[in-house]
Amino acid sequence: MYTLTVTTPSHQYPIFIDTDLIQHPAKTFASFVGKKVVIISNDTIAPLYLSCWQNFFKQFNCEVSNIILPDGEKYKNGQTLNLIYDGLMQNRADRQTTLIALGGGVIGDMAGFAAATYQRGVPFIQIPTTLLSQVDSSVGGKTAINHPLGKNMIGAFYQPQAVLIDLNTLSTLPQREFSAGMAEVIKYALLGDIEYLSWLEKNIEHLMVLDQATLAYAVHHCCRMKADIVSIDEKENGIRALLNLGHTFAHAIEAEMGYGNWLHGEAVAVGMVLACHLSEIIGYLTPDDTERVVNLLKKAKLPTTPPMMPFDAWLNHMSHDKKIHDGKLRFVILEKLGQAKLIDNISSDMLKETLAPFLVC
Repeated sequence: MYTLTVTTPSHQYPIFIDTDLIQHPAKTFASFVGKKVVIISNDTIAPLYLSCWQNFFKQFNCEVSNIILPDGEKYKNGQTLNLIYDGLMQNRADRQTTLIALGGGVIGDMAGFAAATYQRGVPFIQIPTTLLSQVDSSVGGKTAINHPLGKNMIGAFYQPQAVLIDLNTLSTLPQREFSAGMAEVIKYALLGDIEYLSWLEKNIEHLMVLDQATLAYAVHHCCRMKADIVSIDEKENGIRALLNLGHTFAHAIEAEMGYGNWLHGEAVAVGMVLACHLSEIIGYLTPDDTERVVNLLKKAKLPTTPPMMPFDAWLNHMSHDKKIHDGKLRFVILEKLGQAKLIDNISSDMLKETLAPFLVC
């Protein structure tokens, strides 16, 4: 079992990574659980894993209940969030109740936001079941719901008590969902670790067939990178913004195409390619650098070209992006592969040149 620690000004907590985490002695996790537990999951994950985790938490002699939500990004909204509040009220949850986020990034974000706001804050534990949530969204305390005008626009920074990553859950993940998670894995290499990029290129075939040792190393490496970044910059005032590589383009794609029609990781993959093209225009990357990124994304079975969209649609969605600072839209670009930079002087002409092959009138 890999164990990492995330240390932030507000909270310190562990990340546990293993291939059969639920088989570890209950005492390993006893200090993170209250006397009452509410498991929040969705109607896809619950039939697979809810009962075994219910039995696991009953070992702590605590009362266990659950709230089952509909599955999908389109349900990551205020209406579904209220279903969580309704369930907590009906189960008489108090400030000592521990919420358990059992699912992918949508469940983790919504359960985390509910934990941050219910009775002004209750403890919660992340149990991510998708690759994307294991390497990224479950770590770092970002919680949110979507608004029709922008992704993750309503939320809070709220750290979990622990993150429990059981790699066995990836065996039931559809190929498309696994590939979406690989976009975030590749993102870490591009923004800050050229040696990891080379390792991914050599081991991508092993990852795509779920070789457990290779997966464990990849997930651990990503979690360690994110833990290090979050420990320095918990609330995204500096270096943490680099984790948004490709995301400004990606969020525009998701909003324009309808949440859930493009998976988040698919949009991020395309967003990273566009960030590479923008970096070329600025004078940092070469076409060969971009082609190297495109080739790796294709091996991960990810899209590398965006949907055709009007330029005004791109600008409209980007104008609602959280990364706007002092009225300026900020982009994460690459000075070179493995080294990211945040800039805010991108002109409309530079954006139009980046997107030119994919624009419709």
